[in-house]
Parts: sequence; structure tokens; C-alpha cells
Amino acid sequence: MSRNGAPVRDELVARQLDEQLAALFGADAGDAAGSGDATGPAAPRVLRVLDAGLGNGAQALRLARAGHRVTGLEQDPALRALAAEALRAEPEEIRARVSIVAGGGQDTGAHFLPGAFDVVLCHGVLLEARDPGSTLAGLARVLAPGGLLSLLLRNDAALAMYPGRTGDWDAALAAFDFPDRAYRLEALTALLGGIGTPLRQWYGVGVFGREPEEPGDGRVLAAEERAGRTDPYRAVASMLHLCAVRD
Repeated sequence: MSRNGAPVRDELVARQLDEQLAALFGADAGDAAGSGDATGPAAPRVLRVLDAGLGNGAQALRLARAGHRVTGLEQDPALRALAAEALRAEPEEIRARVSIVAGGGQDTGAHFLPGAFDVVLCHGVLLEARDPGSTLAGLARVLAPGGLLSLLLRNDAALAMYPGRTGDWDAALAAFDFPDRAYRLEALTALLGGIGTPLRQWYGVGVFGREPEEPGDGRVLAAEERAGRTDPYRAVASMLHLCAVRD
């Protein structure tokens, strides 16, 4: 993920992303480093990926290990150093697939040409943007036609759920009056359509908001994965994972 996250959340988003990559770019797109002759006609497609908000580099490294070429864009020097340290521990062939650029999600126009990437990730950093609409337009601009934009962001329609689940009733009541409702599914769907990158699929992430109490207990992940794809549960998840495709 682009920022440090909980293991269940990270795994959920990784699975959802791989599902969309396979649907758009072929069954082997999630693992371009898989078996087979890389020069043959059936070789898995190597994707050009931009991780706008690199964070600790976990998502970038996962995709690089799968054989894709990843550019990480990160404005925080401490996070860039953390990602670079993790990258140094990888084999040389994986290190060669990753580059790290200093900058924020709003800076794509200064660094990259239009259509430079097949996949753009913006996971958990859109809230930091001064102008989210302009930042999204810039991310869409660097996508090639048919490219995938993957957004992970707060679900403003469910702000009262977490404090309500934990018994913080003052915070739950205050959440109903939260003035900013920009990060709601309806508003985001309209925004994505307006920048020529219509929504293809969306998932809820963090419906139940729990990490497993016992190592190796897969029930939490199984329940979260199913709820994140199922109405009405996904609509009250703490985060939304939106997958949009460039016209």
C-alpha cells in the first residue's frame, strides 16, 4: 500500500487490484514474472505502474516482484528513505524495476508525459491533496487509454461507523454533521466520469474493521473480502477502493 496499513486491509486491496489487472490486461497480468518464455507470443504483459504516494513501498515492491515496472512518487523524504531501504533488500532484478521520484500526487504533470502508465495507484493520499479534483485529473492524464486508476480513500458516507462500533458516541454523533462529503461514492463517480476515467468497479475495505486475534486465522480476511463485494455491507466500509478505466 502507499501508506503503512493494517495487514488485512493491505491484503484485501492487493487481491482486489489483482482481480482488476487480470480482467483488464489478461489472466497473467498479476504475475508478469510467471512461468513461460518472456519473449514468446504468450508472455505475460509487463505493465508500467505509477504509485502516487509510495509510502513504505510495499505495494510497489509487490508489483515489481510480479514483473512490472513501477515508479513511486513520494513527497515525504522519510517515507522515500523507508521505501529505498526496503528496495535495497530485494534482488537486483527487482531493484531494477523500481524507481523513486520526489513529488506528490499533484505533481504528475511536472514529471510524466500523457499516457505514460498503464496503471496508476493513489492509495490513501488523496486527502492530502490541496485540490483533489485537479490531482485526479492529473493522474488520469498520465494513464494510457484503457489504463487502470486505482483509488483508496476514506468513505465519507460511513464516518459514524467506526466510532459507533467502538462506543465513542460523541464522535459518532459529530460524524453525522461532518461538513465535507466530497469522498462519497456518488460524488467520486461523477468526478471520475468528468475526467474521462469512468468507474469500472468499487469495493468496500474495512467493513468490520478488525484484525485477526490469532495469527493465521483467515476468517477475518474471508469475511472482510466477502463483505467488501456485497451490498449493503460494502457501502458502510471505512474506506472505498475505486477502480476506474481511462477512456
